[in-house]
This record gives sequence, C-alpha cells and structure tokens, in this order.
Amino acid sequence: MTALFNDRRLQLLLLLAPGVGYLLFFFGTPLFQALRESLVTDQGDFTLMWYQRAFSRPSMVRGLTTSLYYGLAPVFVSLALSVPLSVLIRQSFIGRKLFNGLYKLPLAVPSLIAALAVIILAEQGGFLDRVLAHVGLSLPKIVRDDAGLGVIFTSAWKQVPFMTLIITSAFAAIPEDLRLAARAFGASRLQTFLRVEVPLAMPGISAAVLLTFIGSMGSYAIPDLVGPPSARPLSVLMVEGFKNGKFHEVYAMGMILSAFAIAVLIAYYTLTHRIGPQAVTGDER
Repeated sequence: MTALFNDRRLQLLLLLAPGVGYLLFFFGTPLFQALRESLVTDQGDFTLMWYQRAFSRPSMVRGLTTSLYYGLAPVFVSLALSVPLSVLIRQSFIGRKLFNGLYKLPLAVPSLIAALAVIILAEQGGFLDRVLAHVGLSLPKIVRDDAGLGVIFTSAWKQVPFMTLIITSAFAAIPEDLRLAARAFGASRLQTFLRVEVPLAMPGISAAVLLTFIGSMGSYAIPDLVGPPSARPLSVLMVEGFKNGKFHEVYAMGMILSAFAIAVLIAYYTLTHRIGPQAVTGDER
C-alpha cells in the first residue's frame, strides 16, 4: 500500500482530482446535457433540425457574428488600456495608492448597473448631452447605435480593471535582474519592455485576454440594454428563446456559441504560441 501511494503518477492524479473533478461535474455535466438536448426532438429522437434552423435563420447567423464582435472588440480596447495602465501602476508617483484602489471600482459594479449608468449619462438627451448643449455641442450616438459602440465601451469599462490586475501580476513576476541585464547590454526602456518583459508576461496576458473574451462574448445585460435592437447577440437570443419555451433551440445556440468561442481561443493560442518566454530563451519547441 505504501509503495502504491509512492507512485508519482498516482500522487499527481490525487492532487489533480479535486480541481479536475469540480470542472468535470460543474462544467462538463451541463455541457454534455446541453449537447444531448440539442440533438434530440421533443420525443427523444436524434435530429440535427435545431442546428439547421439556427444556421438557416438570418437573425441567428447575425447573432453569431454579433457575439463574436462583442467578444473581440472589447478585448482589443481593454488590452490597449490595460497594458499601459499596468506599467503605470508599477511606477512610484503621488497618489499611487489612491489610484490603485480607484481603478478597481468597476469590478464591484454589476453589468446591469453599468449599462444603466451608460444609458443615463451617454444617451442622446442624457446628462452628458445636456451638459454639452450649453456650449453648442452634441454627444454622438453611442447608446443603441448600429456599430455597438456603447456595448464595446461599457464592456471595456468593466473588463479593464480585471485585465489590468492579471497583467500587472504577470509583469511583477518578472525578475528585476532580467530587466537590468537587458539595459546593461544596451537595450532601451522600450526595447526591454517589448523584447523581454512582454514575451515573459505573455502567459498572463493571454490568460487575461481569454477570460475577458469569454466574459464579453457571453454577456447578456450590457448588449440587451445598450446594444442596437437590429443586431442581437446569441446570449440575448438565447434568453428570449428560453422565455418562449424553445429549449432545444436554446441548447443548439449555446453549443454553437461554445464551439465558436473554443475555435477563437485555439486560433489565439496558435497565433501567440511563439510569443512567450521561449522568445527570450530561444527555445522554439
């Protein structure tokens, strides 16, 4: 018995069992149930009818492209803000502690409240529009606009603090000796950042990007309240279908959304696979 527990593979399996078991039960079971229900009729017979309906309806196809758009666009905006913000937070300046607390406030604001705040502030005829009217200006339409700018802005506002926390931790984990060594060999601050720090922090940056993409793509409250009525993402269409009792169609939409999300994640991993610690160490395996 002692020899059995000394087996390294068994020890590894026992250590992974709680986490893997949790994921399999609370993620794998609902996913399998959704897949099963999307492939049967009301009588329990096998069918692909629900998928055929999804891809044959223009609203569903547009819902899928809208979901991908609302998932990807806030990621680019959040990343463009989070990386400089994470660099700024690592510096010493007056009010750093206060700033370090204030930028995290959106994390405590529910998506529903954030969407309502944007409607009150940024809708045409709203608070900001009335303020600008006093100086002869008008606020462009960003709430329920056709380009979905209100959705992108609100999602990015919610996601920037979360992404910044992860990226800041990734940069903080880089040994200072590596930065000093790069500077000693003649690299500028920008070269050190781009060629040493960013590749070493890429695992953390990738995690932040993927988690932000998943959260934005599956969001319901923000696109439902702030987004245009002409283009509804699958998350909104799924809730509407659930209210109407179209459960099998909802399961099919959920599986389609999950499949495309996984495809985007795999594509992102493939594109960024060579941008990481191996880019600094020279390991191309």
